[in-house]
Amino acid sequence: MTQWRWLPFADLSRTDLYAVFTLRQEVFVVEQRCAYSDIDGRDPEAMHLLGVRDGQLAAYLRAFLPDAQGVATIGRVVVAVSERGNGTGRELMEVGGHRIWEAFGPHPIRVSAQRRLHRFYEELGYEVTGAGYDEDGIPHLPMQHPGPARG
Repeated sequence: MTQWRWLPFADLSRTDLYAVFTLRQEVFVVEQRCAYSDIDGRDPEAMHLLGVRDGQLAAYLRAFLPDAQGVATIGRVVVAVSERGNGTGRELMEVGGHRIWEAFGPHPIRVSAQRRLHRFYEELGYEVTGAGYDEDGIPHLPMQHPGPARG
């Protein structure tokens, strides 16, 4: 069972930060062979969702407050290789969306989705909102979830 922790940067322990930066580096830099600056100075302004299973960081994302247009942003979505294919990625995005709506209100959420994962995001309610683009050598699509149904 995955334990989910939703924390501001200041509440992340050194051990948490080490695990987050290690997982992001293993996937984004090494596995995807993408030389870019993962530590971009934006972590302190984000909320962080850590999914821990059996004492190891299994999944992670960071979330940003809604912008001037009222749209929140999810980024650095990452699932450990050992956790792929078992629903952890879906759970990460679902928990992340709910935590954003609880914390910030029923805002739309944007994500810069790797093109190869666009169907995954569509199944979660995200829609393509523009033309594809290259981000650090990887094809991406802008996608957005409209927010929770209001009723």
